[in-house]
Amino acid sequence: MPMTEQATGAQHPQPRARTGGPSSASVEHVTGAQSLIRSLEEVGADTVFGLPGGCILPAYDPLMDSTRVRHILVRHEQGAGHAATGYAQATGKVGVCMVTSGPGATNLVTPIADAAMDSVPIVAITGQVASSAIGTDAFQEADICGITMPITKHNFLVTKAEDIPHTIAEAFHIASTGRPGPVLVDIAKDALQAKTTFSWPPTMDLPGYRPVTKPHAKQIREAAKLITQAKRPVLYVGGGVLKAGATAELKVLAELTGAPVTTTLMALGAFPDSHPLHVGMPGMHGSVTAVTALQKADLIVALGARFDDRVTGKLDSFAPFAKIVHADIDPAEIGKNRAADVPIVGDAREVIADLVQAVQAEHTEGGAGDYSAWWKDLNRWRETYPVGYDLPEDGSLSPQQVIQRIGELAPEGTIFAAGVGQHQMWASHFIQYEKPATWLNSGGAGTMGYAVPAAMGAKAGMPERAVWAIDGDGCFQMTNQELTTCALNNIPIKVAIINNGALGMVRQWQTLFYNQRYSNTVLHSGPDSDGTPAKGTRVPDFVKLSEAMGCYSIRCEDPADLDKVIAEANAINDRPVVIDFIVHEDAMVWPMVAAGTSNDEVMAARGVRPDFGDNEDD
Repeated sequence: MPMTEQATGAQHPQPRARTGGPSSASVEHVTGAQSLIRSLEEVGADTVFGLPGGCILPAYDPLMDSTRVRHILVRHEQGAGHAATGYAQATGKVGVCMVTSGPGATNLVTPIADAAMDSVPIVAITGQVASSAIGTDAFQEADICGITMPITKHNFLVTKAEDIPHTIAEAFHIASTGRPGPVLVDIAKDALQAKTTFSWPPTMDLPGYRPVTKPHAKQIREAAKLITQAKRPVLYVGGGVLKAGATAELKVLAELTGAPVTTTLMALGAFPDSHPLHVGMPGMHGSVTAVTALQKADLIVALGARFDDRVTGKLDSFAPFAKIVHADIDPAEIGKNRAADVPIVGDAREVIADLVQAVQAEHTEGGAGDYSAWWKDLNRWRETYPVGYDLPEDGSLSPQQVIQRIGELAPEGTIFAAGVGQHQMWASHFIQYEKPATWLNSGGAGTMGYAVPAAMGAKAGMPERAVWAIDGDGCFQMTNQELTTCALNNIPIKVAIINNGALGMVRQWQTLFYNQRYSNTVLHSGPDSDGTPAKGTRVPDFVKLSEAMGCYSIRCEDPADLDKVIAEANAINDRPVVIDFIVHEDAMVWPMVAAGTSNDEVMAARGVRPDFGDNEDD
């Protein structure tokens, strides 16, 4: 099976020998299943999200005896995968999920693809039919290695019990080093049942896997020269900076250069939102200033970012005046979408640290950049086109106001996990992210249903932190069953349902591009006989549904009650809390760059095209 190295990752500890107990030289006689659980203990996996079934069942028996691995029984395998992702994003450790063969394994495909797109280190362990039955269409057989090959960093099929320890060690190493990503370990049932020996640490054999972390000094010097020579530079910061643990180094570099910083949807919290050098999030729904800064830049320094289509808009018109410095741990990302004038392969933390030294050397030689004219433009755009919203004229709840107040009233250090759609974009704009690992979302895949199980995983990994899931009524109906898991496992997350009765982002596109023909986007009622949405009771009633799953639940419809309801939720920490916020259905996400158009066509609001002045193309 091919093993490819991909981009942007923190370096995690290698699989380690157990402290205490038998020495690493001792050999124990165990079953393959016992060997699997012992291996998980030794690599430091303290939490596993899973759901048992026939082929993985042998592993669940010794799991019951483990005092070092906590198993959390989910209600759907997709929930296990997203929970492992949320755990990994919040803690920086490898997330683990474990399910059975066939449909159990295929239900993991979406969260595995999601983790691959966002470079999240998870290890997915799946049961497989007995090795003698593989390829026979046996009951609950699926070729999960074949299915997931395009969406995993690597995967393994284990048919011998003696291969389990080194495979688990290799899986955790691959998942967490270089560009992080998902690794799948598929284990045949007879391998779990067979007798074997266990010793730790095993010998890992990974020929060809050599992630480059140290950047080339010549490329660093070239980048530093460009930074000091530029008139309109931008630091374009992606999620790789977070994964590399490079936020402190980034702040030093930004303040040393004085260049503006944009943080992508995956990088929110990598640089403080409140910092004067921060100009916002770029992209389809990014701030006018961030989008325009990239368009008008003469130098873009991309750090752990991949020039994805949501940031660039129409690619051939993106940043036409800019030279590109592209630093990434995955060489395959460099030049994939935009050619780099200075390519730098390396871990973001080492790259930025070396850049700091190189820029300091340029300054010593009198090469400091002058960005004063650039900041005059940036500040004018920032003041003229701030991200904002209008309150509904009918006095109903504004979804933006709801999310903003949740952010303002949340305890310090709160982790926010968002679903996908309008509420995700509003949460990215109207909550301030000052610290890393406080914003979790599905960026590349855009997976509806991500928020609740990801928040569950984050809270399981960081129990001392408050965790809010900002979800839409569409997303919530995909994975809300994991609230039962939260209630029964003392995982008291808080969920804000931004309930506009519709698939909000799809409805926004129908408003803007489909002549307000709202085909199949109304959620709370079925159509009348004439095909128009019916009026009446909302189905389901989210308050009753959440209470049935063991949660404390509240409905909020009046802006006057907003702060009181949020404070009430923040005060409850002995069970999950769900608030059904009934918000105005016509609220839209602005700014916006329509799909397939140039970033030059960014709209600050409906019908409002920014005017950048006569010197925009200087």
